[in-house]
Amino acid sequence: MLADTRTDSKPNTPWLDLRAFQKIHLVGIGGSGLSAIAAVLLEKGFDVSGSDLQANTLTDALSKRGAKVYIGHAPEHVRGTDLVVVSSAVPPDNPEWAQAVRLEIPVTKRGPLLAALLSGAQGIAVAGSHGKTTTAGMIAHILNEAGLDPSFIIGGVVANFGTNARAGKGPHFVLEADEYDRTFLAFHPKVSVITNVEMDHPDCYRDETDLREAFRQFAAQTSRDGFLLGFGDDPEVARLMRQVSEETGVAAQTFGFSKVCAWTAIGLRTTEFGGTEFTAARGGSPVAEVQVSLPGDHNALNGLAALAVAVWLGVGPQDAARALRGFQGTHRRLEVRGMGREVAVLDDYAHHPTQIAATLRAVRQKYGGREIWAVFQPHTYSRLKALWNGFAACFGDADHVVVLPVYPAREAHDPTVRPDQLAREMNHPDVRFASGLSDAAALLATAVKPGDVVITLGAGDEWKVGDGLLERLGRDLAQTLHVED
Repeated sequence: MLADTRTDSKPNTPWLDLRAFQKIHLVGIGGSGLSAIAAVLLEKGFDVSGSDLQANTLTDALSKRGAKVYIGHAPEHVRGTDLVVVSSAVPPDNPEWAQAVRLEIPVTKRGPLLAALLSGAQGIAVAGSHGKTTTAGMIAHILNEAGLDPSFIIGGVVANFGTNARAGKGPHFVLEADEYDRTFLAFHPKVSVITNVEMDHPDCYRDETDLREAFRQFAAQTSRDGFLLGFGDDPEVARLMRQVSEETGVAAQTFGFSKVCAWTAIGLRTTEFGGTEFTAARGGSPVAEVQVSLPGDHNALNGLAALAVAVWLGVGPQDAARALRGFQGTHRRLEVRGMGREVAVLDDYAHHPTQIAATLRAVRQKYGGREIWAVFQPHTYSRLKALWNGFAACFGDADHVVVLPVYPAREAHDPTVRPDQLAREMNHPDVRFASGLSDAAALLATAVKPGDVVITLGAGDEWKVGDGLLERLGRDLAQTLHVED
């Protein structure tokens, strides 16, 4: 029943045998990662409890499914527990973590627990700086439509399933493999996907070289009889594919727009309803006409990667393409929050300059000449500081930009990193700084016009600006489901 009781975050946690535990407590159960794990544990018959600082839709759903959820952290919450699981955002001095150590209750982070859940299954781990949530959701949906009933744990609610996790009865387990805290280095999947690699998480990685080495290690842990798929339009990822394949013998392929990739998306075009169509080709030969309901080149790549994985797993390319047509997306990824006075309000999880630029291109593609308001909430001081110049330059497809205060997440306030200064340094014709969520909603309510599009961007609680705006405008149509980080 080995588990990690150390207070560091190194990835070499001993193997975890879930057969040794029955009552499992999750500290940070309301986050997208641990809530998904909790859902699968419940379906597998474990006695699940957990705590978080505040309730949300995910904790409410877990409570209805039988989990004991505490709001707030207290030492008594871990009494009688066999195993404590802590979120990467939880510090070692958390009262529940500290009490578990005092009581000699095993403590682990989510990586070893996820690895234990994957044991015995055909694991399909989707990693990458961007796109892993949507790609993992697409793969799970294709496998489900093929009658394979997969298990999955994904960092966002998949609209087709209405949940971010499920314990299926089939042999496949689709997992969003998170690089934060080097969590993905706990896995040895049958199939590994790398959607892209770009510097992020400066609180975990020294630089891009350090980050890319972690992705190389992740790829090298793929089963020798498995499959490795990577984004071939990035020369470094393509080189990583070749290196790992030569060193381990695992079958490796690339995907992208370039003809040098094994899988290519050809002839991208926008559908009548703002989605994306393309021809999927393997080795230069067309294999399927693909349509996804989501706009943007990045979502075409997500769909191509999902199709390539499904085909390797034995799903026919035509069947995979047919399933993709019915994929409805994941919440907080270009999610329509509602309409008010002919103003469309959207929300997206984009919190990295490349993600933001790609998302805004997709919004421009879908909504054409309508004026776009981008409301940006920086996520963590360390990311804003490290990627400052990228954030200052990534809003070109927006007509107006509103910058919010930093959402600190796990970090302490840093007065030297000022988003108001970022707003002043942006090379953009209309940038404004709002001192809070309510102020931003009020600003928008007086400035937007019928036909405008408002999109909130970030991994925090920026979606509240959109909801606040809709309340002020008089909501005509709204989707209220959201996922909190």
